[in-house]
Amino acid sequence: MGTEIERKFLVVSNGWRDHVRSASRLRQGYLSREGRASVRVRVVDNARAYLTIKAAKGRISRHEFEYEIPVGEGLALLEFCSGHLIDKVRHRVGIGDRLWEVDVFEDENAGLIIAEIELAAENDALELPGWVGREITEDARYYNAALARVPFSRWP
Repeated sequence: MGTEIERKFLVVSNGWRDHVRSASRLRQGYLSREGRASVRVRVVDNARAYLTIKAAKGRISRHEFEYEIPVGEGLALLEFCSGHLIDKVRHRVGIGDRLWEVDVFEDENAGLIIAEIELAAENDALELPGWVGREITEDARYYNAALARVPFSRWP
């Protein structure tokens, strides 16, 4: 069992684009979002697929169980997901010795750009690049599972 500790921020400028190391197209949906855990299927670049179970553990940490599955099964499972599918391009952005992930959302969530950083501990010190804006780590509206339920384009 793994633990994911991450912080999330809105992106306020394009300054991150000069530091992109790689990018992947992600398509994901939720098979379950009820109770304490969510079950997600994700297809990456139509070449790999993963089944992931996440459950809250602490303030900004979660238990995470992730399993690679055959891509054909991942694509088939997307058909069983509830709500809207999440389409985004994930950019891996190197800033100093840190690797940020910047998600540029598409379709129903177009216009939303979120930066995430994984930490070793909840209290890790973090220097924020200038293109990082307001922290949204604990704002549940920005969780991918919530965006699958109520996409960004439908927010009041």
